[in-house]
Amino acid sequence: MSISDKTRKVLWGRSGNRCAICKNELVIDATEQNDESVVADECHIISSSPNGPRHDPSYPIEKLDSYDNMMLLCRTHHKMVDDQSATFTTDILRQMKSNHEVWVSQKLAEGHKSQPVRLRRVKQNIPAFLSRLTTGKEVLDLVTNAMAYSFDHEELKSQEEVDLVGGFLQVVQDWGELSADLETSDRVQTAYSLTESLQELEQAGFFVFGGREVRLLEGGIQPEPSNWPIAILRVFRKDNQAIIHVNLDKMDEKDAQQPSANDSSPAGRVRNA
Repeated sequence: MSISDKTRKVLWGRSGNRCAICKNELVIDATEQNDESVVADECHIISSSPNGPRHDPSYPIEKLDSYDNMMLLCRTHHKMVDDQSATFTTDILRQMKSNHEVWVSQKLAEGHKSQPVRLRRVKQNIPAFLSRLTTGKEVLDLVTNAMAYSFDHEELKSQEEVDLVGGFLQVVQDWGELSADLETSDRVQTAYSLTESLQELEQAGFFVFGGREVRLLEGGIQPEPSNWPIAILRVFRKDNQAIIHVNLDKMDEKDAQQPSANDSSPAGRVRNA
């Protein structure tokens, strides 16, 4: 299982883009040189790992990634509550979460900001085209620090294709969840493994395309909207007529041409429908 987009939106909305302990903002604005930085963790109160903090074997598996078992913390306080799990028990963390959400509501009321929290799309932030991804590093860079995922694929024709495509997309999302905490050596190994997965998909007749859209999270207690980056992945068959072959020496759309069914050129893109 994994955390759903709906659960994320509710968690971030009710938490007001603030750590439940220190109240600091959790999305740092982009600079001229770099994208925005997400300094938050969507934390499990009860760990799913048998050796994890506050693990409870009687807790229903289907609720581990539910809103009731999640809280939003900065990375410093996430490490603190997990390292000191005897102090920060399940009941204490749930009470802290509840108190924080009451605090957010009160701050909104004090500032007369009664507008609901929502995600707003910005036309200029929607990629017109998705580029073909040929390396695991490109895939990992795409999902790193993404707040949500938009994954899709063509109609699949066999259980083998279901297992191959579904397994790839799930692995990519799982690594996206962990990407911010990966050490350098782990990122290198993960990128290598994802490259192997891309090659396996290509051998089975599929190409992978990706892009990134930044939406705006509005509302909450911050005066300005926060960026909400979304990683987009699409899996297409090689012979899909939506694929546009790109001449790398002539990147204008008027110079693009349709590939043949057996065209395996790494330079390609599809429209972001």
